[in-house]
Amino acid sequence: MPTATKFTGKLVVIEGPTASGKTAIAIELANYFGAEIISADSRQFYKEIPIGTAAPTPPELNKAPHHFIGNLSISDDYNVSKFEHDVINLLNTKLANKPIVIMTGGSGLYIDAVCNGIDILPDIDEAVRDNVKNIFSEYGIEALQKKLMELDHVYYQQVDLNNPKRLMRAIEVCLQTNTTYSQLRKNKPQTRSFNIIKIGINIPRDILVDRINNRVENMINEGWVEEAKSVYPFKMYNSLNTVGYKELFAFFDGSLTLTQAIEKIKTNTRRYAKRQMTWFRRDNDIYWFDYDKISEIINFIEKH
Repeated sequence: MPTATKFTGKLVVIEGPTASGKTAIAIELANYFGAEIISADSRQFYKEIPIGTAAPTPPELNKAPHHFIGNLSISDDYNVSKFEHDVINLLNTKLANKPIVIMTGGSGLYIDAVCNGIDILPDIDEAVRDNVKNIFSEYGIEALQKKLMELDHVYYQQVDLNNPKRLMRAIEVCLQTNTTYSQLRKNKPQTRSFNIIKIGINIPRDILVDRINNRVENMINEGWVEEAKSVYPFKMYNSLNTVGYKELFAFFDGSLTLTQAIEKIKTNTRRYAKRQMTWFRRDNDIYWFDYDKISEIINFIEKH
C-alpha cells in the first residue's frame, strides 16, 4: 500500500452516468480552481480506443492537465489495485503543491478504490477457481450470472453483468468463504491523507437518453467502426470487453448488421448508465447536483 503524508488538499470526485457531462464539468472546475484531472474511467486508459470510450478530445485535453488518459495499451495487464496504487502516489505528489485535484469517471469500482481502498479478499483455491472457469467455458456468461444471483443477490444488482471476470471473481470468493462477496467488500474504509468531496451529476432521463443516442451516432461518424476494426484481431483482451466494441465485433463476425449493432450499442449504453446510477446511489457521501448547476457545484466545493 502506498505510504502517504498528511495534506490538507481536496480530492473532488465527479460521478455520474455515461454521457451526463462529467468531462465538461471536470474541465470547468479544473480551470476555475487551477486543478489537474484524473480519469477514473477504466476504458479511457487505453490509447488505441479513444473514440469508442468517449475519451476527452485533444482540444479538451489542452484545456486542463489530464492523467490516466491513453496511458496504456490494450495488451497491458492493469487492474483496479494497480490504479489505486498509482493514483494515491500521484495525489501524494500533486496535493503537496495544489489545494485541489479533480477525479472523474464512470467506473465506480475504481473510484471506490481510490476513496476507500481495496478490500482484502482471500486467496482462492485452484479447485474453486477451476470449477468457476468450467462453468463459464461450458455454459457461458448466463450461467455465471445465474450463479452469482444465487450466491449474492446484492452484488448481482451492482456488478457489470457483461463482465465475466468480475462475475467469476465474486463467485470464487463466495464459494471459498461461504459468505457473500458484498459483505466482504464492506470492510472499514482506509484513512486517506486528503479530504474527499464527492459530487454526483443528476440529469433527467429523457435528456440522458438523447445524449447517449446522439453521442453514439457522432462516434460512428468520427470513425468508430474503423477504430474497432483496427483492434478486432485482439478482441479476446479484457480491455475490449466493453459496450460498443462487442456489438461492432458482432457486426464484423456477420451476426449483426451495422444498423443492428448501432441500435444495440444505444440500448446497452442506456442499461450501463442505469447500472452506474445503481452503484452511485448506494453511496451516501455523494452530494447530488443538477447537470447544469456548475456555479452551485463551485460554491459547494469552496465552502467545504
